[in-house]
Amino acid sequence: MTEKKRFGNHASIDPNSDSLEDRWVLKITNVDIFHIGASDYSGSAAWAANSIILKLTTSDGLIGFGEAVPTLRTQPVIQSLREVSRVYMGKDPLEVERNWHEWHRHDFYLPVSFESTTAVSAFDIACWDIMGKHFGAPIHQLLGGAMRSRVRMYSNGWYDNCVIPEQFAEKAKQVATLGYTALKFDPFGDYYDWIDERGLKIAHDRVKAVKEATGGKLELLIEHHGRFNPNSAITIAKSFEEFDPLLMEEPIHPENIEGLRKYRAATRLRIAVGERILTKEHVATLLAANLIDFLQADITNIGGVTQSRKIAALAESYGVEIAFHNAFGSIQNATTLQLDASIPNFLVQESFYDVFPQWKKLLVRDQLQVENGYSTVPTRPGIGVEIDERILEEYAVGGQEYFDPAEPVWVVKGTWKSP
Repeated sequence: MTEKKRFGNHASIDPNSDSLEDRWVLKITNVDIFHIGASDYSGSAAWAANSIILKLTTSDGLIGFGEAVPTLRTQPVIQSLREVSRVYMGKDPLEVERNWHEWHRHDFYLPVSFESTTAVSAFDIACWDIMGKHFGAPIHQLLGGAMRSRVRMYSNGWYDNCVIPEQFAEKAKQVATLGYTALKFDPFGDYYDWIDERGLKIAHDRVKAVKEATGGKLELLIEHHGRFNPNSAITIAKSFEEFDPLLMEEPIHPENIEGLRKYRAATRLRIAVGERILTKEHVATLLAANLIDFLQADITNIGGVTQSRKIAALAESYGVEIAFHNAFGSIQNATTLQLDASIPNFLVQESFYDVFPQWKKLLVRDQLQVENGYSTVPTRPGIGVEIDERILEEYAVGGQEYFDPAEPVWVVKGTWKSP
């Protein structure tokens, strides 16, 4: 009889097998995809009403959860998850690098397909969740251990339905009482591609109101949502220099690399980009050209934990700090905190947790609360939190997500307006 040795908590190895596939007993045996949400899209934005959750089950009963991005792409992303499952089914979930490359081999358009990268990101996250449970450790321990046990958070999504400066000021005061030391917001209303003098004054007054309402004690992160041409973005930067924001996020349409270069040369303000970056090669290009100060890649876009740890190391080598984009859901949030705990070049972490619809909090049994502006890094095995699978059934939805032709899906609810 062939001897098999125990390895970790579950799987075993056949040391006499020459086949890598045959050596491991642990295999992915089942893939479940859940589209969950609420019909009233409670939350700070339309995309907050949906989550796409992936559940992987292994041959020995281990379960891992991942999350994909829903933003106006719910049905295509769900279909892409089904496509990726054809590669991952039957594979060893611990072989995250090998599995990712196997999908890369099959998907000709992976480097330029958001639907593909977010789908494979969900699988990768779920595999790391399984890996942590297999070894009995949270993901950050598998990545080299904790650099920090608490993560500094900044609040986003807090300014829903704010239009006039006084509304921004009042909401900012409320968020400051929760202990946050930094806030992010988009002050540009319904301006897109360009901005005129009127729009510039409106945006300036909104930022000034937030700055004064918080006594200048909170760092401000200015969200542009990649909406402007270079000249308009430069005009905005010059107007906002007096506020000394921590960063200007996606000031230029993200595909306009030369425009970003022009912006870089024209302003002293610090630049952050990343939520729409799909590959580590794109990251390398931006870093080598010295076009960014902070990197805001999204683990559910870039390739999960496997690719995120690589881009964090790339950024570290250029002295660039990480502030992961983190807007979609509780599983993304939990996994992002695991990465935050492990990387040396951490800056600050985005949080929508306080404005999540209640079902998103219940999904992780409300285990990720932000207290006095910090989140404690979860220490359960895997992504660190327990998933309440009843929520996956109770909040199951179908079809296309809510669409408002009068307001783009990517803005915080009720802010695509000018007074």
